[in-house]
Amino acid sequence: MNISKIKRVSLVDQVISQMEALIESGEWQVGDRIAPELELMEQFAVSRNTLREAIRSLVHAGLLQTRQGSGTFVCSSSVLEVALHRRIQQSNLLEILEVRHALEREAAQLAAARRSKKDLEQLKTYLSACQEAAKSKDHEAYTEADIQLHKAIAEATHNHLLIDLYDHMTVSLQDSVHHLVEINSCLETQLHIHSQLVDAIINQDREQAMAAVNDYMTQFKIDTEKLS
Repeated sequence: MNISKIKRVSLVDQVISQMEALIESGEWQVGDRIAPELELMEQFAVSRNTLREAIRSLVHAGLLQTRQGSGTFVCSSSVLEVALHRRIQQSNLLEILEVRHALEREAAQLAAARRSKKDLEQLKTYLSACQEAAKSKDHEAYTEADIQLHKAIAEATHNHLLIDLYDHMTVSLQDSVHHLVEINSCLETQLHIHSQLVDAIINQDREQAMAAVNDYMTQFKIDTEKLS
């Protein structure tokens, strides 16, 4: 058995790791300007060169953005979100739908099995928001409420990896959801199926929850293929 030498973590890597933790914890939020260079050097107890190398690495990774004359800003909540966003941008709408279908079908059946009273309150709140948006034919509001509803379903799974994955995909998925709402302008039809999905989760009917996801995703795929 070959034993590899233990690698020492460089100061740059330590600063990168701490900065990533600050971003992922929400202490540094998307849109925030990070502290000036001298202040960060003091906080991390590192040299200017070490700090700048760490920042360059996070800019390259897509977590930070440097604006000439304004400073450095947080532009994404995690490396995973950046990677997913880039990959989704390279995919066509049908591929995105297939991934959404698999993820949301699994989330639906897990949510039906594990949902709590608090989860149900969240689902009802966002379903009500969808209903109000559909009634006023407000596609922008419906898109936002739809995203929040599916995030609430993911939360109800209590599977932290699935929750993180869906949460990090949200920004990228929002464009696809908005596009699908536009091509399938009958919000009432979508709302009816989403109501069935929420009812199935409330009743802990895993099969019906998956069937509801199959129904609306199948319709989305049909609509998308018509435009191809």
